[in-house]
Amino acid sequence: VSDAENWYCECPKLYTGKLCQFATCDENPCGNGATCFPKSRRDAVCLCPYGRSGILCSDAIHITQPSFSGTDVFGYTSFLAYSTIQNITLYYEFRLKFQLANHHSALQDNLIFFTGQKGQGLSGDDFLELGLRNGRVVYTYNLGSGTATIISKPLDLTLNIHVIHLGRNLQKGWLKVDDQKNKTVTSPGRLVGLNVFSQFYLGGYREYTPELLPKGPRFKNGFQGCIFDVQVRTSISQRFKSPGTPEGHPNSGRSVGQCKDSPCSLIKCRNGGKCIESGSTVYCDCLTGWKGAFCTEIVSVCEPEHDPPHLCKQGGTCVPLPNGYRCHCPLGTTGTYCEQG
Repeated sequence: VSDAENWYCECPKLYTGKLCQFATCDENPCGNGATCFPKSRRDAVCLCPYGRSGILCSDAIHITQPSFSGTDVFGYTSFLAYSTIQNITLYYEFRLKFQLANHHSALQDNLIFFTGQKGQGLSGDDFLELGLRNGRVVYTYNLGSGTATIISKPLDLTLNIHVIHLGRNLQKGWLKVDDQKNKTVTSPGRLVGLNVFSQFYLGGYREYTPELLPKGPRFKNGFQGCIFDVQVRTSISQRFKSPGTPEGHPNSGRSVGQCKDSPCSLIKCRNGGKCIESGSTVYCDCLTGWKGAFCTEIVSVCEPEHDPPHLCKQGGTCVPLPNGYRCHCPLGTTGTYCEQG
């Protein structure tokens, strides 16, 4: 089967693979709805569904921050699929964070999320898509009368976690990545509504071939790394919500793990400080005498956080000295600590 520049094989029933070269999993050993893939005529590989792991996908895993492994050697992408996002036609806003598996993965052609009409290769297929290409974030959509695309500046790869905020109101779209300037675009043509019926795919796509995505960006690989705190709203007065029904729950997925690193593994608290996690909030709890985001700053003897506190009374100003401090007394007071009238 081919269109102008792409082709893929539609395999007969017993065969799979890019060239239909593999005989099927006749006696499927995989459990829990896993995708069985015939590695050879005798050997099957189980591509585990969401919430399962292990050789036969028999172990349950609890996923709070999904980690995606890109496209595997069999050509399947790891992905999560959530129910169709309702009321996205005229307005939407998305927020999400991601962490790359490695610097190399930023330079590839990776899908972060997709929702749209299944591609018939027509230029009028509506879609909304976000991905990475050549180290930049690419946000693109088609309302049916032409594709609008925003490409960010190159990502700062010294950052561990990247933050994306994007939206669209009728034809006008905007994208904000990390600390970069907000970029905007207006989609061509006259149409103002996004009509998408597919599920909301995160990290990859269910279909075997990216060619089945609408013409447009067609990211070649799934995402490599972790994507978390995905939130959406479809009107400015709404609160942000996680996708899915019930909220935050995918319908399905494949080869998705729990992000190995907790937020604390990305933060090095210094000078005996302790990293505290609370959901996506993370901070350093510093030992006495230290302060700052990473406990790298010394608390001066005159600061309110100092333990013990300074003893200047009656509005006296504490003035630090090389060893200790003195109290600068207001009018009408005297004494070492301005304690006398």
